[in-house]
Amino acid sequence: MELWELTARESIRDLVARYNANADTGRFDQVLELFAPDAVMEVADRAFEGRDAIRTIFTTTADSVVQSAHEQTRPAYLRHSTSTLQIDVESPSRARSRCYYHVIMDHGLDHWGRYVDEFTCVDGRWYIAHRRVTTDGRTPGGWADAGAPEAEFRNR
Repeated sequence: MELWELTARESIRDLVARYNANADTGRFDQVLELFAPDAVMEVADRAFEGRDAIRTIFTTTADSVVQSAHEQTRPAYLRHSTSTLQIDVESPSRARSRCYYHVIMDHGLDHWGRYVDEFTCVDGRWYIAHRRVTTDGRTPGGWADAGAPEAEFRNR
C-alpha cells in the first residue's frame, strides 16, 4: 500500500467522524464544508443536490428534533455512531465507502441503517461527493418511527 492510499483512507475516516460530530451538535456550516460544492445526498429516495439543498436536510432534522423534544418534554439531542467502515480507494482522487450507522437519542436506540458514499479529492483535500442514506430499522414509538423528517423529505 502506498502512502497516498493510506492518507486517503485516514482522510475519509476523519470525514465520516466529522460529519457525525458536527451534525449532531448543530455545526451545519462545518458539515457542509465536508461536501464537494456539487455533492449529492440521497435521503428517503430523494436527492439533494449541492450544499444549499443538503443544508435543508440538517435544518429540517434539527427543527424536528427540537419540536419532538418540546412535545415530549425530553432533551433535544441525537448521536450518530458509525461502524464497519469499508473504504475502497480507486485512485488518488476517487474513493468509495460503506458503513453502518445507528442513532442514539434520550430514549435509547432510535434508528439505524447504512451510508454508501463516494469521495473526491481536490487539491489534496477529500470531500464527500455523494452520500446515500438508508434506514434499515426504527424503534417503535421513537422519533424516526414517528416519520420525522423522512416522511417530509418524500413529500417535497
